Amino acid sequence: MTSVTYRYQVKADDPDTIETIVRSTGFFYEDEIPIARELAEETLLIGDKSGYRFVFAEVNGQTLGYAAYGFIDGTDACYDLYWIAVHEDARGKGLGKGILNEVVKSLKQENGRQLIAETSSLPKYKPTREFYLNTGFIQQAVLPDFFREGDHKVFFVLRTDQLS
Repeated sequence: MTSVTYRYQVKADDPDTIETIVRSTGFFYEDEIPIARELAEETLLIGDKSGYRFVFAEVNGQTLGYAAYGFIDGTDACYDLYWIAVHEDARGKGLGKGILNEVVKSLKQENGRQLIAETSSLPKYKPTREFYLNTGFIQQAVLPDFFREGDHKVFFVLRTDQLS
């Protein structure tokens, strides 16, 4: 993939871009897509007070992937990875791993200890689960029938102190 640049500030057109990226993946239910937009919209509205942080990956000026994450209240140094998505046209080229590396770099600078990710157990999400496992996450727990009957929630943890 050509040169990737990373951006950390949310721009006015990012909610639309996020929706386009998330829709392109085919992984999300229709009722989940507005949630992805809302995190960026809230950040545009109230800034850092939203608690949401972002990394956007751009190639030739076009945003092709992003992550949204934030501190977990009540912990000393744990963060949730709310969303990480790469446009379908750019998948499989290392963009997701690059975005995740930028998130981890930011967490290390703030002494973040753990990054928590979660996804579905359905066969469709096998590439997502493999992505987490291949980037250093460890599967920690499964909540049966969480999303829907037969669709379990799978938790992954990445300890930043175990990464170089």
